[in-house]
Amino acid sequence: MNPVTSSILQRLVDRDGFVSGGELCRELRITRSAVWKHVAQLREAGYSIDAVSGRGYRLAGLTGAPVAEEVQPLLDTLCFGRRLTFLDTTDSTNLQARAMAREGAEEGAVVVADSQTGGRGRMRRAWASPPGVNLYGSIVLRPPVPTVRVPEIPLVAAAAIHEALASECPALAPVIKWPNDILCGGRKLCGILCEMESEPDFTHFVVVGFGLNVNLDPVPEELQGIATSLCIEAGASFSRARLLAAVLNRFERLYTEWLNHPDLGFLLPGLEKHAWLQGKAVRIEQFDRIIAGTAAGLSPQGHLLLRGDDGAVTAVSSGEAHIQSINDQTRPA
Repeated sequence: MNPVTSSILQRLVDRDGFVSGGELCRELRITRSAVWKHVAQLREAGYSIDAVSGRGYRLAGLTGAPVAEEVQPLLDTLCFGRRLTFLDTTDSTNLQARAMAREGAEEGAVVVADSQTGGRGRMRRAWASPPGVNLYGSIVLRPPVPTVRVPEIPLVAAAAIHEALASECPALAPVIKWPNDILCGGRKLCGILCEMESEPDFTHFVVVGFGLNVNLDPVPEELQGIATSLCIEAGASFSRARLLAAVLNRFERLYTEWLNHPDLGFLLPGLEKHAWLQGKAVRIEQFDRIIAGTAAGLSPQGHLLLRGDDGAVTAVSSGEAHIQSINDQTRPA
C-alpha cells in the first residue's frame, strides 16, 4: 500500500461517517480522479467503501489485515505497536526487526508480514508462512535487565499470547508448552522465537518473534496432526488486526510488570495452570544429552522442573520437550 492510499485509509478509519472528496483533495494535494483511483485500490484490497455523490466516501468494512491503520486504533499501549511496519512479504520478520533494532528502532517497534519466505522456528526449523491467513510478527525490546534474565522473556510472551487468545477466542482452551509454544488439542497453534544481541553485561536488544496460525484451513499435508489454527479449532475466521492488537496490549502490560519484578514469580501461577507438560512424563532433548522425568512446575527463572524416579528435582533451562509413551518411546510434543 503506497503512502497516499494509506493516508486515505487512515482518514476513513478515523472518521465516523463520510469524508468528502474535496477534503481529501485539499489535504493530500491530489485530484478527485486520483482520489477515486486510490479508493479503487482499497476496494481491490478488500475494504468496503461507500461512495455517495455530494457526501464523499465512508468506510463500511475492514479487511482484518494486520496493518497499522487497522491495528493502532485498537491499541491501549504506550509504545508497543505505535511504530508498526507492515510488509506484504519478507524473508523473516525477525530478520527485519533485528535490522531495524541495529539502526536504533525504539522499544515496542513491530514488524508484521502477510507472508514470509524464510520463516524460522526454534532449532532453525522452517516455519510455514503462507499469505493472507496467519499472523507473523516481531517486536523490538530493549530490556534494562541483566542479560541472564533475557531467557525469561519467551514465557512472558507466551503468557501474553495465551491471555489474548483466551480473550478473543473464549471457546478455545489453549495451553502453553514450555518453553515457547501455544497448543490446542495437542497441536501447535503458535510458536515464539526470541533472539538477542548482547555483551556479557549488557543487552543491546531482544527481538520477540511469533507465528500464530489464524485462518489457515486446511493445514498443509506435511503438518497434519502437528499444527492447527484458530479457524479450524473454533470453526470461524478471525481478524488478524484484532488479534495482533490484543497480543500487543497484553504483552506490554506483562512485560512492564516483569521489568518491575526480580523474576517470573508473579507469572508462575498462570503459567503452571495452563502448562501442557505439567504432571506428564517427559524427555528433554538437548544437543548433548537427554533428561527424563515428570514435569513438576517451573522455577522463577522459567526453568522446567523435572522430578526423577529417585525424587530428585532437576531444573532444565532449555531443550526440546517430548511426551514419553507407554513403551518408553517418544513422540514429538
